[in-house]
Amino acid sequence: IGFNVCYTARCAVLISVLLVSMDSPTRSLKCSRVGRTVLLDFSGQVHPRCLIWLLKLFRSQTLDRHCHQCAIITSSSHLLGSKLGAAIDRTECTIRMNDAPTTGYAADVGNKTTFRVVAHSSIFRVLKRPQEFVNKTREAVLIFWGPPVRMQKVLIKVIQRVSLSYPNMSAFVVSPSRMKQFDDLFKMETGKDRVSSRSWLSTGWFTMVIAVELCDKVHVYGMVPPNYCTKNPPPRRMPYHYYEPKSPDECATYIHNERSRKGNHHRFITEKRVFRKWAGLYNITFSHPDWD
Repeated sequence: IGFNVCYTARCAVLISVLLVSMDSPTRSLKCSRVGRTVLLDFSGQVHPRCLIWLLKLFRSQTLDRHCHQCAIITSSSHLLGSKLGAAIDRTECTIRMNDAPTTGYAADVGNKTTFRVVAHSSIFRVLKRPQEFVNKTREAVLIFWGPPVRMQKVLIKVIQRVSLSYPNMSAFVVSPSRMKQFDDLFKMETGKDRVSSRSWLSTGWFTMVIAVELCDKVHVYGMVPPNYCTKNPPPRRMPYHYYEPKSPDECATYIHNERSRKGNHHRFITEKRVFRKWAGLYNITFSHPDWD
């Protein structure tokens, strides 16, 4: 296999043909690959289910996969002691994030991994443990995302080297042309420009949009609702990651990132408000904790 990476904007493949009816102020837009129809406002802004963006890293192929039921397993310590592993593994497709392991935690988070969404900042942590994240199961698909300049200069080369040792590795990358659409979606849903508001999109944001595109029904395990950290009395301290007991407190991390104006930060709580809105539109449910 030749590793001619199709990652530049001119190589980006638009999978879907967008059929837009101009007959009325409310347009019906169909994503032809999966035959789904969603509603757009008159400006023609794109909703999550019509963001089609994934390119095969080394063979210019596109990800063509559809699941009826999906589970997103977050990295939250709320899952510790839940004994959800068996239920999660019965789900048709499971989606995990970054370097969240299953070894040692299977009773609570399961073993099955269909997709793993990996941020540019986590690529080295994932690839340095190939037996856990690359070669553990044959079915797992890695989906990498990151700023195009950073991905092109360094990270794609690293992924290439690992793929030589693990030729069965199935890896896709969010195309450069679609990265901007994730920013546009954030602005459409929040009214905030990502760059001028000094916001970084989280892996959770990318994962949720990917799940909405690939899955008919999504169950999210371990994600707290947007008002969780402002309850009175405040919730007890919870490590940010289930696999890092000494990681920072979850709510302290969320609140700091949401309120900080110096530097760039993830707006976790803002994103969760959007997810709450999407729940009814895209058949998304949340548990552990439940969302009221």
